[in-house]
Amino acid sequence: MKTLINNYVNTFKGLSREVWWLALITLINRAGTMVIPFLSLYLTKSLGFTVSNVAWIMSAFGLGSVVGSWLGGKLTDQIGYYKVMTYSLLSTGILFIALQFLTSFTAFCIGIFLVMLVADTFRPAMFVALSAYSKPENKTRSVTLIRLAINLGFSAGPAVGGLIITTLGYSGLFWVDGITCIVATLVLINVLNPKTTKQLDEVKVENPESAYGDKAFLIFLFAMMFFGIVFLQYFSTMPIYYKDVHLLTEFEIGILLGMNGFLIFVFEMPLIKWLENTKFTKTSLMLFGAVLTGLSFVILNFTNWVGVLVIGMLLMTFGEMIAFPFSNAFAMDRAKKGNQGEYMALYSIAFSIAHIFGHNMGLQLIGKIGFDNTWFIITALAGLCVFLLFTLKQYLKYKKKKKEPAMVEEEDILWI
Repeated sequence: MKTLINNYVNTFKGLSREVWWLALITLINRAGTMVIPFLSLYLTKSLGFTVSNVAWIMSAFGLGSVVGSWLGGKLTDQIGYYKVMTYSLLSTGILFIALQFLTSFTAFCIGIFLVMLVADTFRPAMFVALSAYSKPENKTRSVTLIRLAINLGFSAGPAVGGLIITTLGYSGLFWVDGITCIVATLVLINVLNPKTTKQLDEVKVENPESAYGDKAFLIFLFAMMFFGIVFLQYFSTMPIYYKDVHLLTEFEIGILLGMNGFLIFVFEMPLIKWLENTKFTKTSLMLFGAVLTGLSFVILNFTNWVGVLVIGMLLMTFGEMIAFPFSNAFAMDRAKKGNQGEYMALYSIAFSIAHIFGHNMGLQLIGKIGFDNTWFIITALAGLCVFLLFTLKQYLKYKKKKKEPAMVEEEDILWI
């Protein structure tokens, strides 16, 4: 047992002090965004909005995320990641506190758009900072540590949020969300000031290439958008399937979804550490993760046995654990030859677009054609993602043969 624990702890070794601080800031920030899980409930119960109103507000939410990610990338390239992260966290805290005072439909649409616009400028800047504070050989594990922080934050946030609602009401959520963002800002200023931190992988590009002209990266972005649409079904349509088809209680659904976060916390870092030492390229690993995630849906149509839900969750979780860290590391590697903020902004936007269309599409499909047909369509989208990733792998192999190493992953040079 002691050896097992030591091996687990060793998977975290070698990461820089700055990466650990960045993970703590992310944990504080994500745990603070406890308004989001209760947003629909707040809008319908407290403000009396209709479900249609809430749908439009969520569209404004997603649109703000897209614009914010794009703007964050632009600003990161112009003024640097540190300033963008600082201004984003501080401004988001103030806007979250102010959001509670908006009670009309139009005002709330504008308010949530502005909150997400400002909040998501943080994401591209954070990715660029993560790249700067990580040694090249540690980038994937650094991403994994940030994902652990995000998962812990999202796990703690709703639980604390429910307690706050019962004691302080919904207004307490907005105050706590705002204050945690401001606290995260203070931590950031004190521990990640450029004057006192050391960059481990400083990238200076004399003639940066535009991400929009990087064909391999564009193929990758479309693949990630489809993967995001598939993955997000587990947080919108799947809970309804659990309840309506398999008659699970809210407690049982919570346990099943909680298994996802627990498995990520326990297995993701050792799994990534092991995969990094194999001969597989990032594209091959992303492809495998997409295959596992697609299989998690299609198997639901072949049996009514309730145990298939656990198998599906296991497939999705391991698919997620493989696809996300290596896709993030792939994006950071590609960004080294261009404007880093622009590259990481587009990576964030791919998932923001998935948020805009994924939830709505899944919910519309189950209402019109039922769960079984919906799962086949979602599996087909996963298949499209796999096809794009396979195309990406072949394209990179072709570029390698054409003697253009700048367009190829480091692993492709060794293993393809």
